[in-house]
Amino acid sequence: MFRKLYWVTEHVDADGHSCVAGVYTSIPDLVRHGLKHPSQSQLRLSLTKLDHEGLPLGTWSSPDFSGLEADLAPYVKTDEFTADQCAALLAAVRQPAHSAAA
Repeated sequence: MFRKLYWVTEHVDADGHSCVAGVYTSIPDLVRHGLKHPSQSQLRLSLTKLDHEGLPLGTWSSPDFSGLEADLAPYVKTDEFTADQCAALLAAVRQPAHSAAA
């Protein structure tokens, strides 16, 4: 399936400076490779459309990724993500180990 949505991960330092750490085309790849970040930084996830200017569709930050679960629901209804994939992502971001230094 051709992906129209992409996950962008950023490491954000205490001063608010960010560095893009990765771009992922699927939740499984994001969970496997994109959630680790240095302990002194915050992890920010953004969901964006391919070839899109402007604001992302959504942005969530560690440690609590507030709103992520509710914000993913419409994408399950449109079959962009499965309920199982969303559950895996939510479980992964709720694990303390996801913040272990990469």
